[in-house]
Amino acid sequence: MLNKIVAATIKYLEKTMNKGITPLQAGDKAPDFVTKNEFGEEVRLKDYLGRKVILYFYPKDDTTGCTAESCNLRDNYSELKEKGYEVLGVSNDSERSHQKFIKKYNLPFTLLADTDKELVGKYGVFGEKILFGKPSLGIWRTTFVIDEKGFIEKVITEVDTVNHTEQLLK
Repeated sequence: MLNKIVAATIKYLEKTMNKGITPLQAGDKAPDFVTKNEFGEEVRLKDYLGRKVILYFYPKDDTTGCTAESCNLRDNYSELKEKGYEVLGVSNDSERSHQKFIKKYNLPFTLLADTDKELVGKYGVFGEKILFGKPSLGIWRTTFVIDEKGFIEKVITEVDTVNHTEQLLK
């Protein structure tokens, strides 16, 4: 009986803790940032004013879910571009790791190296989560759709990695 209660509690915690709740919502001004892309070049959100931005946060380069999500965006990139979107991926991986990830999967968009965790902090997508039944710190997979004026149009916290573009466009 006790094992069932413990198992149910762990299952509940995994479900709720992995769904990080960002304080940002649709209608909020997207926090500006300065961080480096995969080439070490500075990137600012304000550089994208006048264009729509898909800013997706993912836990780690070259892992199963992150690869599925990035490849889904890659496979639908031309449709996203036709609809006026720029795609920016963010993780705490290094510039070098991003270069390898881009090359390995032929990703056509920019990846931002938030190694100091400043960007994930500004967007409220970093904290405790359950990984393999154990608490750990990391990025909560979250996507922000930002309009041409720099306001958040949509926040997706329950990302379907293999159908992410569909989530974005509905």
